[in-house]
Amino acid sequence: QVQLVESGGGLVQAGGSLRLSCAASGRTFSSYAMAWFRQAPGKEREFVAAISWRESSTYYADSVKGRFTISRDNAKNTVYLQMNSLKPEDTAVYYCAAKAYYNNLANTRMYPYWGQGTQVTVSS
Repeated sequence: QVQLVESGGGLVQAGGSLRLSCAASGRTFSSYAMAWFRQAPGKEREFVAAISWRESSTYYADSVKGRFTISRDNAKNTVYLQMNSLKPEDTAVYYCAAKAYYNNLANTRMYPYWGQGTQVTVSS
């Protein structure tokens, strides 16, 4: 089992920055692929970014490419999402997720482990 706890959300003005953190505990964190998803009110949960356990591979949704950066610190069992140049359309609950293999990254159904989410609100 893997337990995930997100933090770092909040209210920020458009153009600002936030860094989200996801602290993991449980089995063999360093062997997992980690990802961030988000869900806005009335919309489906969507993929944001993913990172492989060796941190040699990252993958981003087109909507955040060039603005968001995913990273991880295996020694701290933590994955981060640095969000820059935030837009009002980035407003959502952001979720951390984990799975055993670095494939099918954008498919929510492939992730067995999820955090509780953290709210990000970007004002215009």
